[in-house]
Amino acid sequence: MILQNTSEFSFLQNEDLRRIIQARHHDPFSILGIHGSKKERYYLAYRPSADKLFFRKGNKKQALTRIKNTDFFYCNRRVTKWPAHTSLIEVDKTGHEFEFIDPYTFSAVLNEEDLVRFNTETCWDAYQLFGSHHIRHQGIEGILFSLWAPSAERVSVIGDFNQWDGRVHPMRCRGNTGVWELFLPDVNADALYKYEIRNQKSGELLVKADPYAQLYEFRPSTASRVQHTTVFDWQDQRWLDQRKHKNWLQEPMSIYEVHLASWRRKADGSYLGYRELAHQLVDYVKAHHFTHIELLPITEYPYDGSWGYQVTGYFAPTSRFGSCEDFKYFVDIFHHNSIGVLLDWVPAHFPKDKHGLARFDGTELYEHADPRLGEHKDWDTLIFNFGRREVANFLLSSAHYWLREFHIDGLRVDAVASMLYLDYSREEGEWLPNRYGGNENLEAIEFIQELNCILHEHYPGSLIIAEESTSWPQVSRPVYLGGLGFSMKWNMGWMNDILHYFQQDPVHRQFNHEKLTFGLLYAFTENFVLPFSHDEVVHGKRSLLGKMPGDAWQQFANLRLLYTFMYAYPGKKLLFMGDEFGQGREWSHDHELDWQLLEFPMQRGVQKIVMDLGQLYTSETALHQFDFSEEGFRWIDCHDSSQSVICFSRHSSTDFVVVILNFTPVTRYNYRVGVPQAGVYKEILNSDSEYYGGSNVSNGVDITTEPRATMGHEQSIVLTLPPLGGLYLMLKDPEHLTKQVIN
Repeated sequence: MILQNTSEFSFLQNEDLRRIIQARHHDPFSILGIHGSKKERYYLAYRPSADKLFFRKGNKKQALTRIKNTDFFYCNRRVTKWPAHTSLIEVDKTGHEFEFIDPYTFSAVLNEEDLVRFNTETCWDAYQLFGSHHIRHQGIEGILFSLWAPSAERVSVIGDFNQWDGRVHPMRCRGNTGVWELFLPDVNADALYKYEIRNQKSGELLVKADPYAQLYEFRPSTASRVQHTTVFDWQDQRWLDQRKHKNWLQEPMSIYEVHLASWRRKADGSYLGYRELAHQLVDYVKAHHFTHIELLPITEYPYDGSWGYQVTGYFAPTSRFGSCEDFKYFVDIFHHNSIGVLLDWVPAHFPKDKHGLARFDGTELYEHADPRLGEHKDWDTLIFNFGRREVANFLLSSAHYWLREFHIDGLRVDAVASMLYLDYSREEGEWLPNRYGGNENLEAIEFIQELNCILHEHYPGSLIIAEESTSWPQVSRPVYLGGLGFSMKWNMGWMNDILHYFQQDPVHRQFNHEKLTFGLLYAFTENFVLPFSHDEVVHGKRSLLGKMPGDAWQQFANLRLLYTFMYAYPGKKLLFMGDEFGQGREWSHDHELDWQLLEFPMQRGVQKIVMDLGQLYTSETALHQFDFSEEGFRWIDCHDSSQSVICFSRHSSTDFVVVILNFTPVTRYNYRVGVPQAGVYKEILNSDSEYYGGSNVSNGVDITTEPRATMGHEQSIVLTLPPLGGLYLMLKDPEHLTKQVIN
């Protein structure tokens, strides 16, 4: 549109101007800014807050003309040359004066090929296209805002820099890509912003946080925040290089699962920051010989009670504990101490919060329109539409963001079962079958396989772990073999069986003996993690200690026996915080763990055995080298249900550990056990040691084999089995004499 005289600017006669005033115009760049031919240029601005508006001309000001009865200002300059960018001085209606560069004098920023790639192909770097980013455009520093909202009639950036007024900064629409962008030269880091979106059909106005924002306000406020552009000085290249070449299948892996908001707090009850947590947690994790930590989601979330599992910021570490740089420092400190960092990641669903992804542009954009596909009734959340390319790219980009920008060592993918099955937690008639009539979510399966293939290709050595609770086959097998491509899978069946067994009074355990042994029928069908997670110590389930039967002594003995069993069982290990010292109450997200319990000897005993089990698990290759292979495990005897005793051996390529477990409070005397080799054995761990708070039933220093066939072995030993106790035995030799031994 060429501006030729003031009569054309009457908003009563000009539909384009009326739509700008009403904040409805789809293409504000066609109206505002500089227009005209090479011979004659014209300028139009719309400033609802302005009383007067001026051009900056060196040290002078030139007034622009207001179109009568409007907030439009124009200049008709019949000259061939026009300044590259228009510097304006506004005097607002309170008399305050400030200077800015008109954003409507800039060309588009985003590359058309990138936008088409986002719409139609894999675009795992979408976080670099969308969100708010510091850039230099046409020689000017500023912030590029961009988002995807294909059903919008108009989108505006609103923030503390424009009084949250959607009329001031409407964005540029990038054709039929559904993408909107705006380069703003006068926005500073830490500025708060959202997007005001007007739906093109209904006219509904929505105010949304930026889905790709990398920082948000501290809850309960919900605005996005422009991120700083500082470059973090990483010191973990050696760790990353080693990770690429490490054979994690045969390495020890014991995970400490942590909820940062409730692990430990300041004296006044406020949160520790990422930097404070880094140093305190590293020392604690190292003392317990955990190889990794796993963080309950720290992706930004509005509601504390969701523990982070209802995410609104898929690209932002929560501001509860600090900035992006603070979290990078957190990860760097762990890597410097040779500890991996895993992050819980939630691609299965998202909350309905008004400022979030739900009905983002007035339509079901990220979710399905049909609630039979798009809603989780159990959690009152919405399900991602994995079949939509832009939604898949959003999630793929989020996963890449954490591994690339924060050097995260892997993701634990939450609620995978709910992604795989269309009828997950639904009754008949509440779900829609796939195109073949089945209950498999074909789009979600394709997304999961694509996710795992891409992450493993780009980040060799990273670990992508599934929380998957069903019998879906080949979860942790490669995609090229028909699997889902995860590195590992949580062994929920084993966890449920073992906790069911341990909750039985020892008198009744003989009738549940198969709970101990059944898991070995499928133990090597997947790469399993053995999880005692946060889910087992909340919602009335009681703490692990609280699940144990008997008096206080028996409860602690049972808990020590449980951990002794887990660390000897094939599979990687996971303990939730507080379990490692026998916290008595259920976990609460509202306050820190009961650290004062470590004043008591029984809790200290649990902590000590977890430390020693962790040390043995990492140092003895027999306990970890073949966690995922049948050659690493052999039953010695699994049939003694009447006495509730099992014994087995764990093997590496060079040595072995014999494990005997007595699940009753009865001391078993003269218990003969077959062993793989003749020689002199020694207890390397006894869960009944007085050092741990036990009754100190021991077999002394030397246990010599006898050539008497027992349990399918030609050699055997005679033991005294401690009550509710477990023993680890190894052949005595000079190498093992130098290692820590607990009697």
